[in-house]
Amino acid sequence: MSYQRAIIPPTQRINELLEALKQEFETVTNEASLYRMHKDDFDHKYNQQAAEMQQIRQNVYELEINHRKMKDHYEDEISRLKRELETRGAHVPAALPPAQGASVPPPGSQVPPPSLGHSSSSVFQGIMSGQSGPTGPSLAPPQENNMHQQQQQQPQQQPPPQQGPPPGLQPGIGQVPQQIPPQAQAQQQQQPYGSSGYLNGYHNAPVATTPQMNQNRAVAETRSSPHITRASPGPPLGNNLADLDFDRVPNEFKKQANDWFVIYNDRAPRILDVDLLHTLEHHSVVCCVRFSADGKYVATGCNRSAQIFDVQNGQKICHLQDESVEREGDLYIRSVCFSPDGRYLATGAEDKQIRVWDIKTKTIRHLFSGHEQDIYSLDFARNGRHIASGSGDRTVRVWDMETGQCVLTLSIEDGVTTVAFSPDGRFVAAGSLDKSVRVWDATTGFLVERLEAPDGHKDSVYSVAFAPNGKDLVSGSLDKTIKLWELQSARGLSGSHKGGVCVKTFTGHKDFVLSVALTPDGQWVLSGSKDRGVQFWDPRTAQAQLMLQGHRNSVISVAPSPASKLFATGSGDCRARIWRYVVANQ
Repeated sequence: MSYQRAIIPPTQRINELLEALKQEFETVTNEASLYRMHKDDFDHKYNQQAAEMQQIRQNVYELEINHRKMKDHYEDEISRLKRELETRGAHVPAALPPAQGASVPPPGSQVPPPSLGHSSSSVFQGIMSGQSGPTGPSLAPPQENNMHQQQQQQPQQQPPPQQGPPPGLQPGIGQVPQQIPPQAQAQQQQQPYGSSGYLNGYHNAPVATTPQMNQNRAVAETRSSPHITRASPGPPLGNNLADLDFDRVPNEFKKQANDWFVIYNDRAPRILDVDLLHTLEHHSVVCCVRFSADGKYVATGCNRSAQIFDVQNGQKICHLQDESVEREGDLYIRSVCFSPDGRYLATGAEDKQIRVWDIKTKTIRHLFSGHEQDIYSLDFARNGRHIASGSGDRTVRVWDMETGQCVLTLSIEDGVTTVAFSPDGRFVAAGSLDKSVRVWDATTGFLVERLEAPDGHKDSVYSVAFAPNGKDLVSGSLDKTIKLWELQSARGLSGSHKGGVCVKTFTGHKDFVLSVALTPDGQWVLSGSKDRGVQFWDPRTAQAQLMLQGHRNSVISVAPSPASKLFATGSGDCRARIWRYVVANQ
């Protein structure tokens, strides 16, 4: 009987196990509730901080807008006071000496007050009117009406006293060249292309579509001869190929054709050569050139229209023009870009509109509106869905091809001159009149890099391009230099400041650098300049390989083919050209 009493009944054992399970479940439930409370608290704090950051961002944006409005108000008030002083007969000293080629008002006429601000409106109005603004030069095509008016007013101008006849000025945007004596014209016509007179004298070609000379130069300097001062014979000049006189260069370091020539760097191994493939004539200035992703076609932008050419034979296969636009005045296409699949061509113009053309049907598929000033640059992301645009309204915008909406707006302090997507689409970069390059996360819009002083450019940045590896970037500026940057964010690095590292500075152009690019293999940097030259650079050494002179006016745009060793150039001489570059032993 005692043995039987020691045995626990099965029902009691089950009850004990169930009670233990119940207690364990309650413990786990309590811990889960506690963790849930902690999570809710963390989520609340995170959302609160994110809202605060968004509010701070919005406040900064509003402060920036208010600052601009206040600045513009003060500028208008200063201009009004100056006009009032002038009407009362008071003398108002000029802020800057007259720019090269600027017309001198006739005696007795009222001089308008100088623009004192650095607002984007004043700068870009100067750019588009073909006149130098107070903060930077002009990049506008020639305005025929303005040129005609200036030519009519020119006989009435009273030149300042001089000891001899005034020498001619080099033509520029918004400038009308002074008349040259018939003897000088005859001498220039007799000079060959390789001579300095042909390269820098007067021609019947259109006026250059590039920035004017720096306004801060002395008046005496603005009256200098249009001929470039040639260096006296001496030691080799290395990267300064633009300073060399073609006639004095040894034959082994130059190559000449009918209307173009190449000078090779005598300090660098000659491993690259260039030949002309096609010349594409246009009715106006060629503002931009761009290859399709497969390299079979090249697009150009000029006044009122975009064209597409077959790269193999140089024949025009497509002409795109919006006939609904008013025909009065000029409407220059500032940027063109193919979609990755080659079905569409995006164009950005002075009317603040982005048109996405269906190439096959020659119809507009999308019309993106929202920019408040002229559009200067476009770039397609490789996903084919997003387009980045840069405008004089101080914004970069990203557009969605599927929804037709603007999905991201990035505001900066000054006009945007150039934009580019990284190869992987993660980042979008932009150059600005404020001398800096910015790089944003293309999804969130957060600024991840700002490339500027002390190693940055000393003047406005007019062109940026990512390297094929997506980790480096090149920029070209009005300070006549090109810079190669190593991006920290693209390398997954973080530092105390948002700034990449300038690893190379390319010097050698003798005037503004207007366009830069890298070849698809990343082995060469190309640059186009107001000095009318195209240069190839070794990114590892910053050494110039060669200089190509193939246009009679500024080289506004350069673009390498993504699929072959070809590149295209667009110029103020109303020509686009397709070239072939050949690498030794390939």
